[in-house]
Amino acid sequence: MRMEMVDWPGDILSLVAQEASALVELLCEQNSGVLDRIFALVEPKTLDHIQSLTNTRERVSAIVDYFKSSDRNSCTRFLTTVYQYSENIPFLLETTLVSIAGYSPGTNCNHTCDTVDSSHSPNVKRPRLDHLQSYTDALKSMVLQKHESVAQAVVKDIRLEDTWVYLRHRNPPRVKDKTIQPQVSLDNHEGEESEHKVSVESLLKTTSRVVTLLGQAGSGKTLLVHCLGRDWAKGSFPSVHLLFLLEFRQLNLISRDLSLKELLFLFYPACDDDEEQRDSVFEFILSNPEKVCFIFDGYDEFRAKLTHPEKLESISDPNKPLPMTNLISGLCNRKFLSDCTVLVTCRPRDATDMFGSPGFITCELQGFDRLGVKEYAEQYFHKKGDELKKKAVNLLMNNRHLLSMSHVPGLCHICCVCMEHLFSSDGTDLQLPTSLTQIYMQILLAFLKRINGGVVSGISLLQRYRSKIVEMSQLALKGLEESTIVFMDTDVSPELHDFGVKSGILSRVKLTREDGSSGYGFTFMHLTMQEFLAALHLMTSQNITESQLKKKLNLKTRWTTKIDPKSVFTDSLHVYVCGLAAEACKSSLVQLKGAEGTTAWVQKRQATVRNVLLGFAGSTSQTGPKIVELCRCAHETQDAKLARAIGSRPQFELRNIRLNAVDLDSLAFVTAAADQNVCLDIGGCSIDPDCLEILPSFKKVDHLIFRSRKYDDKFAEALCGILCKLQALQKLDFISGGLTDVGVVKLARALKDCPHITHLNVSDNSLKDEGITEIAETLCRLPNIVSVLMGKNSISTDGILTLIERMSACNSVQKVHVEYVDFLSNNSLGNKGLKKILDLLPKLGMIQEINVSENGVDMDGVVMLAAALCNQKNLRKVDARHNSRQLTPNVTGIHLHKKLSLTHSDIKPFYMTKLCKQLVKCENLLDIEFSHLKLSKESVEKLMSILPEMSSLQLLNLSHVDLSTNEALLLIRSLADCQRVTAVELRHQAEAFIKFVPEKAEAAICKLTEYELRKSNVEKLSRILENCPRLSELDLSHNLLRDEGVKCFVDYLPKLKISSSVSLTGNQITQVGALHLVNSMNTCEKVVAVEVSLGVEDQSLIKFVQEHVNGKTLRLRECSFEVIHLKKLVEIMNRCPRLLTLELSSNSLHSQGLLSLLDSLVELSTIQTVKLRKNGLSSEQIEYFVKQLSSCHQHRDIRIDEPWLTGNAVASLIAKCLNLQQHIKEISVNHASINIITEGNSSPRSTFVFDDCDIEGQHLTPLTLPIQKCHALQDLKFSQLKMDRKGADFFSAVIPFLRNLRNLTLDLKGAAEDDVATLMEALPKTTSFESLSLSQLVLGDHGTAVLGRALQSMPNLKSINLSQCSGWTAARGRDLVRGLVQCVSLSEIRLDSVILDEEGITILAQGFSCLTSLRRLSLNKIRVVTSETFVNGTGILYLLASFKGFRQMEEIELESWRMGDSGTCELVKYIPSWTELVKLSLSDNNVTDQAGEKLLAALSHCKVLQKLQLSKNQLGQASAAKLAQVVPLLPQLSELNLSENQFGQQGSMSLCEGLMSTKALKILHLTSIGSSDLVGVASSLKHCPSIEDVSLSWNLCDDSLARTLAEILPLCTKLKRLELWRNPIAKEDENLKDQRLNFASV
Repeated sequence: MRMEMVDWPGDILSLVAQEASALVELLCEQNSGVLDRIFALVEPKTLDHIQSLTNTRERVSAIVDYFKSSDRNSCTRFLTTVYQYSENIPFLLETTLVSIAGYSPGTNCNHTCDTVDSSHSPNVKRPRLDHLQSYTDALKSMVLQKHESVAQAVVKDIRLEDTWVYLRHRNPPRVKDKTIQPQVSLDNHEGEESEHKVSVESLLKTTSRVVTLLGQAGSGKTLLVHCLGRDWAKGSFPSVHLLFLLEFRQLNLISRDLSLKELLFLFYPACDDDEEQRDSVFEFILSNPEKVCFIFDGYDEFRAKLTHPEKLESISDPNKPLPMTNLISGLCNRKFLSDCTVLVTCRPRDATDMFGSPGFITCELQGFDRLGVKEYAEQYFHKKGDELKKKAVNLLMNNRHLLSMSHVPGLCHICCVCMEHLFSSDGTDLQLPTSLTQIYMQILLAFLKRINGGVVSGISLLQRYRSKIVEMSQLALKGLEESTIVFMDTDVSPELHDFGVKSGILSRVKLTREDGSSGYGFTFMHLTMQEFLAALHLMTSQNITESQLKKKLNLKTRWTTKIDPKSVFTDSLHVYVCGLAAEACKSSLVQLKGAEGTTAWVQKRQATVRNVLLGFAGSTSQTGPKIVELCRCAHETQDAKLARAIGSRPQFELRNIRLNAVDLDSLAFVTAAADQNVCLDIGGCSIDPDCLEILPSFKKVDHLIFRSRKYDDKFAEALCGILCKLQALQKLDFISGGLTDVGVVKLARALKDCPHITHLNVSDNSLKDEGITEIAETLCRLPNIVSVLMGKNSISTDGILTLIERMSACNSVQKVHVEYVDFLSNNSLGNKGLKKILDLLPKLGMIQEINVSENGVDMDGVVMLAAALCNQKNLRKVDARHNSRQLTPNVTGIHLHKKLSLTHSDIKPFYMTKLCKQLVKCENLLDIEFSHLKLSKESVEKLMSILPEMSSLQLLNLSHVDLSTNEALLLIRSLADCQRVTAVELRHQAEAFIKFVPEKAEAAICKLTEYELRKSNVEKLSRILENCPRLSELDLSHNLLRDEGVKCFVDYLPKLKISSSVSLTGNQITQVGALHLVNSMNTCEKVVAVEVSLGVEDQSLIKFVQEHVNGKTLRLRECSFEVIHLKKLVEIMNRCPRLLTLELSSNSLHSQGLLSLLDSLVELSTIQTVKLRKNGLSSEQIEYFVKQLSSCHQHRDIRIDEPWLTGNAVASLIAKCLNLQQHIKEISVNHASINIITEGNSSPRSTFVFDDCDIEGQHLTPLTLPIQKCHALQDLKFSQLKMDRKGADFFSAVIPFLRNLRNLTLDLKGAAEDDVATLMEALPKTTSFESLSLSQLVLGDHGTAVLGRALQSMPNLKSINLSQCSGWTAARGRDLVRGLVQCVSLSEIRLDSVILDEEGITILAQGFSCLTSLRRLSLNKIRVVTSETFVNGTGILYLLASFKGFRQMEEIELESWRMGDSGTCELVKYIPSWTELVKLSLSDNNVTDQAGEKLLAALSHCKVLQKLQLSKNQLGQASAAKLAQVVPLLPQLSELNLSENQFGQQGSMSLCEGLMSTKALKILHLTSIGSSDLVGVASSLKHCPSIEDVSLSWNLCDDSLARTLAEILPLCTKLKRLELWRNPIAKEDENLKDQRLNFASV
């Protein structure tokens, strides 16, 4: 053949320059023969230079550079030679070279061909490119065919350039450098996702990235990716050479491992199955991944999860077969083909972040806007007649519910089909569906109507095709449970296939099997239809139990996590189940059920669904996304009671999800049903501006919050259009947003039409002087405004002054009571600007705070501020600190409180005197903050000299002031100099406070920590403290005292009058110092306890009492005492004049010292209680100790805790101890701890307790004989015992010997039915037996029958606990109750969560009339099966009426009966006679004010009531008012739980009045009570001296509550915990550092 040159149209020299690096890499890999041929093309002179280079790469680079600058012909010959003789040319480079070297077939080759291997021939290389081109053409044809199949029913053409998605990206954290101006970081909202719109077409314009395309069901994801494929096939994306579109529903059919090559050619085979073509194409893919795109559609339909890349092995061989999850994950996470483009579609909730894959982006499909809905509907009805089109489009656009659904394209199509069906039906009364489920019911009817060509007989469609629908719905559910969307021929009967295809419910699809063969399968017309039909099966099938149904009703969250990104296969099934529970669907369900008695059965099933949702509604732990889902479910049910229960919460907090029109429509539905004011707090949620048009349907929204950088001027403009329609709106927050002056001008103008606005917050935006001024002018036109927040914007100093002048000139502002202004800080006011503000202050009405931090204000300015603080009546706080934006709004109900803040300054003695003399004049309560100051000793002395004169001073904050030890001692002297000082807390260069009370302090606290105290300092400090008779606590922690300093202090200790405790923790003491502390028990009479730990948890504590000392306690932990120390310890204890409790924990004791100590403990008569915890004691050493105690004839309480004391080991040890020691009276085992109590005389063994110590039945054998000998045993308790046959045999052998047994508690796990029956046979039947507890036991029918008979033989049984017992049929349950009510001596019955039938309840009620001794009754959550009367209330009333005979009732618990007002009123009849009632629990009973007032009035007769539980009811303001009247009549009330009621603000104020008289109250729970103003409640806590536990969570309380708590906490000395979850409180406030405050989940 002959080589024939073909002209190259491009610039060959430029091509060489462009591909230079690729050519160098290629030629460096060739053998010397190829390089010699190229050298032959170079002129001799240049060739000599090139060959003189020693490095091959240098020679090759020089050759390429030579030809870059040569002529065209030389360059062409070079490239031709490279192409002809080189091996392993990259495919793209080869494509270019062959175009240049262009060979014509059939011609003769030149002389070089004779010496070249045939494999190098261009006739071999050219077909590789031909293979690629032919495969690409075939691939495009297959992709176009797929698109044509998918787009058959599309109403309108899809233009990708006009179809939009939201592109998401997460903003970086805000810059925290104080030198950067605030506005710099406004666009980067910390941790928040931002988004912008891009076209779908752009997703493939940029290659080499991983894209996740999100969209809810019906949004058009599948159609759009096929349109992307169509446009690629038509040449729209030239940078993509190959595009493979794969469906996860098809990939589900592949079970074997495949290589990437096998996968691609399985679904897109090569022409004629050409292996050479496959090799050529796959070589191109491997060499040019950036030219390849993979689209995976429907990840939510995939049966598996992508494998985490960390679990993937290194994938170096692309031909290696892999599991499908590994293969796809490898592509998405760049384990191979790292530069390819990947696009994955899925529903939003199943989105994964692809584990941080490089180049990963997420985008979400944008639904139709209002115009898009209209256009689609018009297109759908275009050929169906103008009259129908006009009627249908108008109906769709004017019906809010249908319109909100139609924003999703798929649902818009469904709505159109539904309306077409309804308009074509007979009758003029058009009943529009009100939920998505009802629409699908109409769609089902529309599909059924197609079967006979639209001809409908007299019988209803559902009845006519009932059997086929049942079969179809069963298939649908089976598919969902098995994660199956594509069904095989074998899954569908021919009859069902014919029915499904004719109706359009099923679609026939072509399948590719894993062996490469083709076949056909079936899918439902859409996954949502499959979910709807599955819901039909759940609601109509007799084979689906209520328990199975309830498991399907779990709320889905829309938040995705990196830990578990893919959740369940279906996410809408529960929605359709809820929709079918609607009254409107009852008729359809009855028709499909088709049996006698169907209506009652269907109603019960619908009630089950609604009751489950009611349970969700009562939970306070639901997150925002789940609340939205719950609202969706309630909207589907159209149940007003359920909607009211959900909508009654005061606030809906929604975060970081996409809110669509359906969501907002559902929220509007539940809030309308509640008919009470509500706050919508929307943060970081994506909302289409069109959706804001739904907000006016929220009739009672009084507070609207938008917080996100997503909410910009455009969003504000859309909001302006509906603000005036929100008639109830009082508070508007547009914060942390992207609002500029442009948007705020429009917002301010819109606000002029909102006269009810009282609160406006536009903080943390990008507002400047113009925008702020516009708001100031608007304020004059808002007659009810009381609060304006404009902080964290970009206002200038001139703007501030202009703003203040305008506000002062506006007469209405003085009436407005603008309570605080927070835009003065961080400017450059200086003294001059400050003076202008202070001059205007009298005109500014109720301004309460001035913040001039970082404004160049010097000490003269601070003195001016101090004078203003003292002279201006309403001014409460002035702030001149370095950097502060703390707000202090007015607090109703407490004394006016003022504050001066001055930080980061140097106060000279002269100014200290001048400043303090001004502050002496302040008549109101005063706080002074002098943190971060530089103070000389003279300044401190000046301050201390004037301090006693400041009679209004409440707090002096000296935090982070560098005080020397002597200066700190000057401050401590205030304890002696000023009797109002209640605390001096000084931590070196950290927090430091002096706290005051108005009058003389009854007790004082002194804390001096992290200083370096020498012996001389200790002596000086002790002399100061000698003059402080009120000292309660002294904390000298972490002062480097060491052993010598501790001894010095202990020597002074008898002279000090300390009432509570001394802490010397962290002073680097040794065992010697520990013994000095121990000796204080002998030297100081009032010392009642010493605690020392020398381990990791360093602690040194001395405790005191002022009353008579009865006994003392010594706790030594991790002290590692040597023998010499132990001897000294014994000597000290021997001298102790009082009875001792000794606790030794985690002490590594040597064997010799240990035995000596144990002997000493036996001999020491002063020690009564010994606690040995985790000291490494062996079983033998414990046995030795117990044996030695047998010689001791006195009371001893021995507690030993070792980690091995569980299971068989502890059982064996107890058995040996019982044999060794005859004086053991009681033994209890708890976890890994044993407690042995001995008596000096031979008193009978009375109590054995084994509590949660990992004991199994098989371990009990060694205890059989020892316990059989304990004939006098009275109490026997086993809890958490793992029961087996040997355990049953043990109890059968032991119990008959225990003739004096009175109390038996058996909390058993895993007991077989036969073993339980054996155990029941062994129960005591003696006259002495009084108490039986078998909680949580699965008795079984046999065991229940035996127990029922056994109860009849227990004539003196006084207490029985069968709570949560189960496992019996209705008949055996009745037998059990019959036996129970024959125990006429019963004083206590506990049957919580027990299941009985209606007859069993009747027997119980009748039996109650004989149980006249009953004092304690617990029937919480009792469950009644197959009982319509109990559910509708008559059964409840009958059972409650049986309480009439009770006269001595002390405790009654009836939680979760849902008895309502009628049941409560029945109960109220008997309460006045229960004068000994101590506890009443009626939580979760649907009690409203109507019965609540009567209940509380009845309780006024129960003078000894201690515990009242009324949570989870519907009590309101009237009940709160009545409670305030009744509580003073209950002097012993110690626990009050009113959580999850709706008292409102007025009700909470009523509660305050009642709380002031609760002197015994210990526990108060007011979680979610419908009021954000709990300041009064908090203030009233100071009148509750016994309070220990308070919960005020979920009430939306703000910082005003926090400030009140900071004031009252020092007065609540017994308070242990105060829970404030989910309240928007700035917990970083320095006054909220109290460890008792629990801000978790805020």
